[in-house]
Amino acid sequence: MRHIRAISIIILILFTLGCISDNNAVNTDKNQSIPSQKNKIATIITDKGTIKFELYKKEAPITTKNFIELAQKGFYDGLTFHRVVPGFVIQGGDPRGDGTGGSGKTIPLEINKTLTHKKGAVAMARSPDPDSASSQFYIVLEDAKQLDNSYAIFGQVIEGQDVVEKITKGDKMIKVTIGEE
Repeated sequence: MRHIRAISIIILILFTLGCISDNNAVNTDKNQSIPSQKNKIATIITDKGTIKFELYKKEAPITTKNFIELAQKGFYDGLTFHRVVPGFVIQGGDPRGDGTGGSGKTIPLEINKTLTHKKGAVAMARSPDPDSASSQFYIVLEDAKQLDNSYAIFGQVIEGQDVVEKITKGDKMIKVTIGEE
């Protein structure tokens, strides 16, 4: 009886993984979203509107955990988007506001080859040292495939991409919260 139960569980897992893989393969939405169960949603309130992005806790667990912990501590509240490159990225999360600061802790580079820098992808910024990501993150304004496999993607904008595109250098993250899907 235990043997049949174990085989049933394995078949169920393989079937589920196959379905997720198939869904990704046919996803032609320019703003891709990896199907997952009960991912958390990050909400960034700015004076230009609200940005929401799904956090990929399964695909990027270390990076997602780091971002969630910082947001829940209020680390991002009041920080600015210190880097804006039109047609490329907006970047924030530096307490110094000049691109040189961090949270005081670094995390290892976490690459998931199923995630790509599609418009609205959210990823961790870092220095040339692959394991130097801390608190700074960016959101791509357009597809940026040249960044694939070099930076840890941990989310995807699901609401407010129009707000992302209105952000200018110095705009503040009034409040960053984490909620359920």
